[in-house]
Amino acid sequence: MNVVGFIGPSGTGKSHRAVWVAKERGIDFIIDDGLLIRGTQIIAGTSAKKEKTKVGSIKRALFTDDEHAKEVKAALEQYKPKSLLILGTSDGMVEKIAQRLGYSVNEKVYIHEIATEFEIKQALTTRKEQGKHVIPVPTFEIKKDFSGYFLDPLQIFRRKGKGSFQLVGEKSVVRPTFSYMGNYTISDYTIYQIVEHVTSSIEGVNKISRFRAENHSDGIYIEMDLVLVYGYKIRPLLREVQKRVIDEVEKLTAINIKRLNLLAKSLVVDTKKQEAKKQEAKRQELKNQEAEKQELQKQEPKKKELNKKQKSKKQRSQK
Repeated sequence: MNVVGFIGPSGTGKSHRAVWVAKERGIDFIIDDGLLIRGTQIIAGTSAKKEKTKVGSIKRALFTDDEHAKEVKAALEQYKPKSLLILGTSDGMVEKIAQRLGYSVNEKVYIHEIATEFEIKQALTTRKEQGKHVIPVPTFEIKKDFSGYFLDPLQIFRRKGKGSFQLVGEKSVVRPTFSYMGNYTISDYTIYQIVEHVTSSIEGVNKISRFRAENHSDGIYIEMDLVLVYGYKIRPLLREVQKRVIDEVEKLTAINIKRLNLLAKSLVVDTKKQEAKKQEAKRQELKNQEAEKQELQKQEPKKKELNKKQKSKKQRSQK
């Protein structure tokens, strides 16, 4: 197998340009930060960007864990690619990764051969000031494995001609927990406040009577009891609550909700709503009475004219 090393210091934009480099050389498989990637799909491995420390991230990227290396080697043996692109921060790192996977590097490409000095400086600034990293796969492909990491899709285009662009690939921007920006934590109470705000805006939901959230590595599991307003269809209402809560929590926190169990605990009668209905019925009744009264008033002149004609006719007949 032809193994190509793509080398450049950390934060210079290797992952950002990896798909383009691979396409230019007809390479379908990429090794980047502990992941084996084929096209837009993660085939095997674990991302180093999920590690809690920078040291742990480096070890993960170097495949120092035997089980991790074994998993990726098995995938390479299964797919038998003709060529492989390995990303690394130095010649030694690329060679060590290849060695751990049972291969040797045949060719090396350096970031300064691909990107301009300005582009490299720009990438370094983004890494230093915003702590953002790129993974060369679409966001939907990694979101299930990156609960709690802020993900943004990034589409890369190449100019084909005047006003014409070709989609080269889609990547994802993440901010790992070892980011230079420091660690962050989103408390369960914050999740509850988001959920409460969402449910309070849904017509038919009175309040949350119980809320429980369990944190797992792949996301959170939520159990919630609701007090609903009498008169609304319960199943469609609960489905709406599920959808809106999941959408809002994932949008604001980047945390996956793996399960959201809802229980319609009880019902309440909305006295304000009932009173409003009574008032509306009363207004409608008064409106109908007024309409009948106006109709009678319209008919009154006709009745008087008819009575006058009948009286005149009777008088003539008597004569």
